[in-house]
Amino acid sequence: MFEAGFFYAIKNTHLFEMGHAMSFFKKLFGGGEKLSNSAKSVDELDYEGFHIVTTPIDEGGQFRVCALISKDFGDDQKTHKLIRADMCSTAQEASDIAMRKSRQMIDERGDGIF
Repeated sequence: MFEAGFFYAIKNTHLFEMGHAMSFFKKLFGGGEKLSNSAKSVDELDYEGFHIVTTPIDEGGQFRVCALISKDFGDDQKTHKLIRADMCSTAQEASDIAMRKSRQMIDERGDGIF
């Protein structure tokens, strides 16, 4: 026969293992992380009436392609945050890609970005 302590140990072990599994999935899929770990702006450009600022996101030694695209509409300024799945080994490389993709998006969509 099993003692009550045996079931308690199994129950606690299962919960402990579930905690590790959830931690694994959070790390795998990026759950719970905020995008506040952006690098400083690497590059800025005024292009076709838009202002582009590249802000690669540092994610554990690699950098995610990210940029802010903004435009003034009279007294109002609108901003679009471009975040791509692309990862690069350096902030400068991520910045170069972000700048190219931002210009492409402006060329294709214009004010439709906002």
